[in-house]
Amino acid sequence: MSNFYELHRVDGDPDRIVTVLPGDGCAAMGPLLYHSRAALRELGWTVRTVGWSGSPGLDAARVAAAELLEGRDAPRDGVTHLVIGKSLGTVAIPAAARLGLPGIWLAPLLTWADTADVREAVTGLEGDHLLIGGSADPTWDHDLVSTLRADFVEVPGGDHGLEIPDDWRKNLETVEDLTAEIEHFASSFDVS
Repeated sequence: MSNFYELHRVDGDPDRIVTVLPGDGCAAMGPLLYHSRAALRELGWTVRTVGWSGSPGLDAARVAAAELLEGRDAPRDGVTHLVIGKSLGTVAIPAAARLGLPGIWLAPLLTWADTADVREAVTGLEGDHLLIGGSADPTWDHDLVSTLRADFVEVPGGDHGLEIPDDWRKNLETVEDLTAEIEHFASSFDVS
């Protein structure tokens, strides 16, 4: 493993593995990633979660994605490998698309000049991908996402954290709704 992340693992079904790549400053303990991981554990998935050491930046996150999806830390061949990336973690989209791995992409970085590779990879996504963004997030591109053959959910008024400012009740409802969407999407890969 690289020195800019640690990989935490909760074992479940060895043939269904999810890798969770959180955003920078958005630990996997944030409500949406926490509950999504809990839902996947309840479904029996093995859950691998990245813990960033400091602020990794785009290049380090790309290295981590390569190691975790196709390098030395990748699951063995023949398993169902789902990827969940949030914000910075969505730099894994190009690698996941190239490898044919399904993904759930939260607040993807679609509008930054430094993430043109992410935008390009997103344009080719078809099934087996779920994109979730907030309509008030400057990194979200509704016009692009609405033309894709991949599934997407847009949080009305949601910011980059997929939250509605100053509305904790609506934010709790949003976490519940999005977790249910993620659980439903992951359930389509059940092998039992």
